Amino acid sequence: MTGPDLLPSLQPSLQPSLLTHLLRQGDRALVLAQRLGQVITHAPELEEDMAIANISLDLIGQARHLYTYAGEVEGLGHDENHFAYWRSAEEFLNPQLVEQPNGDFAVTIVRQFFHDAYALHYWESMEASSDATLAALAARARKETAFHLRHSQGWVVRLGDGTDESHRRAQLAIDSLWRFTSDLASIPDETELHDSGVVPDSEVGERWRDTVVAALADATLDIPASTSTSTGTSTGAGTDMASSGWQGHHSSHLGPLLEELQALTRAHPGAEW
Repeated sequence: MTGPDLLPSLQPSLQPSLLTHLLRQGDRALVLAQRLGQVITHAPELEEDMAIANISLDLIGQARHLYTYAGEVEGLGHDENHFAYWRSAEEFLNPQLVEQPNGDFAVTIVRQFFHDAYALHYWESMEASSDATLAALAARARKETAFHLRHSQGWVVRLGDGTDESHRRAQLAIDSLWRFTSDLASIPDETELHDSGVVPDSEVGERWRDTVVAALADATLDIPASTSTSTGTSTGAGTDMASSGWQGHHSSHLGPLLEELQALTRAHPGAEW
């Protein structure tokens, strides 16, 4: 049965936009999960290794559901493995933030916090989606992501309001990663999805900023000096903002990360485990 047969209530004109949206969100989760997998056994304490592993597994689960639904919407017989393992870096649509290297623990945590603050508000908004499949997925993912944010935000405050060295490293992480947060301010080309109620909340970026500003204040950390993006939105960045990952423009880090992720599947195509 093809994707359109499974989606009788979806307007045909919305199918390309919905497919792109699902891939964007699935790629976001999968790429970050792969990055987190590289951290396991390198965290500062055993409990943190376990927490990072669990967060990574949650993100993989979210990506699997999004990719499976993307296959149904696309209607070409593609499954989750196709979208994860058989697309090139140029075909991925994740924000550039999640593909950035782990660096030290402060970088890993700040990257996670920026992501989680976005992801929680995204999933909260999607619970009201007119698309029943997305709304059901959001109800589950929101609970997982609330834990993720509680964990990463707690670490940001602990590092920022801790020792002089932990504060210094946390601030350096913010300064280096802030330029990659402009993707989180808005996603282009989704007006139809907003108008139809499939993606009901177009203010996720504003909610993200409010969460981040409040948490960094608690952590005694500073947002970099303000500037403007190409969209005219004030982002608080002292350097040029890196955006458009949602449209397939990536840093040099994504290719090697995907090579690692896809190596086994591509070496043994069609294998069953």
